[in-house]
Amino acid sequence: MKKTLVIATCAVLAVAFAFTGCNKDKKAGSASDGKQMVLRYAEIQAQDYPTTQAAYKFAEMVEEKTGGRIHIDVYYGGQLGDEKALIEQLQFGGIDFTRASISPLSEFEKSLNVLSLPYLYKDADQMWRVLEGDIGEDFLKSVEKAGIIGLSWYDAGARNFYNSKKPVTKLDDLKGLKIRVQESQLMMGMVSALGASATPMAYGEVYSGLQTGVIDGAENNWPSYESTSHYEVAKVTCKE
Repeated sequence: MKKTLVIATCAVLAVAFAFTGCNKDKKAGSASDGKQMVLRYAEIQAQDYPTTQAAYKFAEMVEEKTGGRIHIDVYYGGQLGDEKALIEQLQFGGIDFTRASISPLSEFEKSLNVLSLPYLYKDADQMWRVLEGDIGEDFLKSVEKAGIIGLSWYDAGARNFYNSKKPVTKLDDLKGLKIRVQESQLMMGMVSALGASATPMAYGEVYSGLQTGVIDGAENNWPSYESTSHYEVAKVTCKE
């Protein structure tokens, strides 16, 4: 696998757990009437992905601390839709929990766009001081206007470019490349400003897009690149 110098790494991208109302299915009962309440947690990543494993742990802890009164079913691998669709399902109560990336979530709360800017923090310690402090709390509260409650922050890792065509060692190397981006105006604008052709595409379609040449490359974090086997069809990567 040939590695080249990274030329544009997005800021370490935090992701939020989000929660709306409880499951409205009367058959599931409620925590107060003694019957088991069953809630739904949706995740787009694979079953063995770190954030999906965290979802299982969250469900385990909730069931343990409620004495079995609240059970959470985890749907992984995008079974219930892409991130934008899951956020919309949160809003009308179709699901109860999801983990959402900042980029699609910012389409529902514009102020979150600032957290997707490249080179925003000097290191991970600074990022966590911001996100776990007053600023981070204000951002979590900001999504309440969209009918969502932000619960916590996750570190998704720095995002880097990879492609199937050529090494990228300078900005000019991006020209002419069709790069998949999240369905976010900020991400599309940033990649276009760097000289590439920004192509918004659902996460689950990236592998086939790379394989068939619909796109030449993508930008994502290392765990996603590995867990989705994108390395099979986009072997030229960028290194921090």
